[in-house]
Amino acid sequence: MTISVYIPLLVTVVLAVLAPRAARRPAPRHAAWSLACAALVTAAGWLGSLALLAFTGFAQIPEVAEEGHWSVTALRAEDPVSLAVAAISALALAAGVVSLPVAAIRQIRHVLWARRECGRMPGDSELAVLDDETPQAFALPGVPGRIVVSRGMLRCLGDGEREALLAHERAHLRRRHHLFQAVWRLTAAVNPLLQPLAEAGGFVLERWADEEAATHVGSRTVVARAVGRAALASAGASRPAALAATGGEVPQRVRALLTPPPPRRTLPFVAGALLLTLCCASLANAASDSESLVESAERAQCAVDAGTQGAARTSHSPQRPDACCDHRGAGEHGRHRR
Repeated sequence: MTISVYIPLLVTVVLAVLAPRAARRPAPRHAAWSLACAALVTAAGWLGSLALLAFTGFAQIPEVAEEGHWSVTALRAEDPVSLAVAAISALALAAGVVSLPVAAIRQIRHVLWARRECGRMPGDSELAVLDDETPQAFALPGVPGRIVVSRGMLRCLGDGEREALLAHERAHLRRRHHLFQAVWRLTAAVNPLLQPLAEAGGFVLERWADEEAATHVGSRTVVARAVGRAALASAGASRPAALAATGGEVPQRVRALLTPPPPRRTLPFVAGALLLTLCCASLANAASDSESLVESAERAQCAVDAGTQGAARTSHSPQRPDACCDHRGAGEHGRHRR
């Protein structure tokens, strides 16, 4: 378990450094799905590794060992993980476990807020036009969700640009981009090292909506012009916690729209898939090693208990000192054979 238990932690660090930059090159739709999968797998691997490391510390507490019927001496002799590492892992694990429900409550509040806002908007169609001169445009996720645009924003754009803006916001709703955001925010709450993935994910979602708008309108230049003008008009007026066409890094989005669509790239996805597979395999191997470690400590304690009982019995006792250990081992081997 010495090496394998640390590999998921290392994979998390590698992805946190490389994934945000690599996600900008391929098609944004595939990049968004890859970032979401990477965040989920690495967050689970992070928690699993911390749990295994923390367990080695708690398992060496005499009261815990007595309850689990294993030998503390054998556990300390076979497990190279120090108590300091186990304690730090336990603290990090506790922080992640506490942060997760807090972040989940925030996401639930956001969904409830979006639904309330949908009900307050005028009309009952997908598009709600606000009688407001402040330029703003955003999508409110819900069932089915609504696109909100102010009259001030509509006056800033031409006909083709308005169509591009609405297509952009409609893509956010149709592709359920708020669910991707929820995944990244929750995983970043579990592991702050994944925050760069969440930030890169926000940019990728805007690029995804840009590409769908360009396909709908039939002109990448029109969409680029709409994004640029909308961002300039609504500078400082965007609503928080809403999917807006003015979000993300606007200059990079406009630059990407003024170039041909991004080609399909397989190397980043293959490399990412290999890293995630390595993370899962290492965590499974570490869990198996931890189980074997505990079983070995249990057999050692069983031998000690049997030896103590054997010393108190008469010399003609038919039970060998390690009979209970042999019986337990046979049961384990029988389960493995099945």
